[in-house]
Amino acid sequence: MTGLHVALIMDGNGRWAAARGRPRLHGHRAGAASVRRTVETAVARGVNVLTLYAFSCDNWKRPSREVRALFALLERWLRAETARCRDEGVRLAVIGRRDRLDPLLVQTIAAAERATADGRRLLLRLAVDYSSRDVLVRAAERLRGAPGTLESFACAVAEAEHGPAVPPVDLLIRTGGERRLSDFLLWESAYAELVFVEAPWPDFDAAAFDAALAEYARRQRRFGALPRAAAS
Repeated sequence: MTGLHVALIMDGNGRWAAARGRPRLHGHRAGAASVRRTVETAVARGVNVLTLYAFSCDNWKRPSREVRALFALLERWLRAETARCRDEGVRLAVIGRRDRLDPLLVQTIAAAERATADGRRLLLRLAVDYSSRDVLVRAAERLRGAPGTLESFACAVAEAEHGPAVPPVDLLIRTGGERRLSDFLLWESAYAELVFVEAPWPDFDAAAFDAALAEYARRQRRFGALPRAAAS
């Protein structure tokens, strides 16, 4: 699976916790452990880019206590995992808005990005305060009045995301049983293969990741063309 860009919508933390009679934050903490497992599996399988949907712009609608807890959890995760990522050759990048984040969290993000900048085995992108529609609007504003091409717009999208340019998404996985994109990587996922997993995010393990990769391998990607046998 070398060369793949895999994107993951990490869904189901709250329902996982509720099913166990625990508060939602317990599910988010369990989900953080799943992030580590997933990154380790991505590195082992030769995935090139892994983009995780950590916090959407719409998640600001959640109770303020939960929002604060989520950002505190993200900051702790970055502080705990940055050295491990650096040692494993994982480059960290956060895409999305930063103007609404706490300045201390922004500093922690920037420090993690600097510390892991030389990573070559995997680019791990965390989408934080992210909205694909917002990105597309800002990308269009950057190109206003200029002749547009797919390549120039892709560059404008990367600039609007405040992250490094990446190839299109090959495989998009959503856990938790829901079947929608939820404003995630709409441009990059134009030809992505979609895999929806019933298990909630805290239960997503190496076996579930391998099953999604195997499903992807069975798909025939034609990008609008006919299968080779039919075209001959």
